[in-house]
Amino acid sequence: MRLGVLDIGSNTVHLLVANAQPGGRPLAKTSEKSMLRVMRYLEPDGSISREGVDGILTAVRSAREVAEQENVTELLATATSAIRDATNGPEVIAEIEQAVGQSLQVLGGSEEARFTFLAVRRWFGWSAGQILLFDIGGGSLEIAGGADELPDLAESVPLGAGRMTVEFLPQDPPGDAAVERLAFHAEETLAAVATRFGRIPRPDHIVGSSKTIRSLSRLVGYKRPGWSGTPRWMLPRAALDAWIPVLARVPAESRQELPGITPERTFQITAGAVVLRAAMEALDVDELEVCPWALREGILLRYTEDMGW
Repeated sequence: MRLGVLDIGSNTVHLLVANAQPGGRPLAKTSEKSMLRVMRYLEPDGSISREGVDGILTAVRSAREVAEQENVTELLATATSAIRDATNGPEVIAEIEQAVGQSLQVLGGSEEARFTFLAVRRWFGWSAGQILLFDIGGGSLEIAGGADELPDLAESVPLGAGRMTVEFLPQDPPGDAAVERLAFHAEETLAAVATRFGRIPRPDHIVGSSKTIRSLSRLVGYKRPGWSGTPRWMLPRAALDAWIPVLARVPAESRQELPGITPERTFQITAGAVVLRAAMEALDVDELEVCPWALREGILLRYTEDMGW
């Protein structure tokens, strides 16, 4: 069957169309993305401005048209932290549902982590053992750990790259002092999370997913030989240590000239690097491997096997 996942996130409205069946690997056919950076449209009271809502609705209608052109049999529409946490979230959700013509599944942070963890487990398989997962979105950071298909522990904290850029790094370039303030905030926020993860078994395999982490791996990481000629991207914490001061001093326009940094990520890649570095340090991680699958693939996998979600 042909399924579509419409992911209304903090940075993008992203439609993934794939052929999927129970027990099979989702085969992506179409990927349609509209860049929004919803955090730019947050008002002082925490609501999404009218301009921001209109941008979301335009992107949603465009994605819906693509889904119809691709003959999608079932469209799975989701919203994550930016919509979930906005003070006018219920009103925005109602407008999105009207635009897309169906109900919207609003995922909590732990649900995001569980879907993403499922995708990572399927990608690496049972031989990966105990997995520790980091996933940085625009609004939140998810961390999950476990040895099964679903995590034993899943945490979501408001340390997303877009959110932290708006709150701590609004200047371009942000400079060393602002980066240090963000690093301290992330360290404080993650202290209790690290304590809870210290109570579960140490990981056998440490993984990062999301576009932000993939971009950082292209910038500061390295490749190892993979299967079927596909390289495995590794991201060492020490490399982040070396690059964060550089990113703090380079303007956004110039950052997109760096390896792996796309125009839509250039504004928030510095915050993403600072948050990831803090998370790796808090959980005593020296290096992680990047997984190409994340939330959308996890939703597809769960739906095809349960025929629901």
